Amino acid sequence: MMIDFSLETERTAVKNSTESIYEACILRFRPIMMTTMAAMLGGLPLALGAGTGSELRRPLGITIVGGLIVSQALTLFTTPVVYIYMDRLRLWASRKRVARPGEAGPITPSPSAAD
Repeated sequence: MMIDFSLETERTAVKNSTESIYEACILRFRPIMMTTMAAMLGGLPLALGAGTGSELRRPLGITIVGGLIVSQALTLFTTPVVYIYMDRLRLWASRKRVARPGEAGPITPSPSAAD
């Protein structure tokens, strides 16, 4: 969601990658958290449940809740960083491709005597 929003912002508002991913993080934080919280709260009864058979369901609930917490934290912090680094790599590669010192230009045929 953040990357898609950031790419759209770059295209329409003509912003650089840092500004666009920052805006995407601010605007998309709430929907991302709401989705994660809904899934996590759905797994909470499994993690906290008591009664017959709860010893079989508790590990699944703990895994769901713990996995969502860890993956959400990693995603919210690493996605913007990776996006900015990938954009910098793209810009660096395009600059290297355009300006290669000492490289000959395209070979053009020389005019013949008949021309």
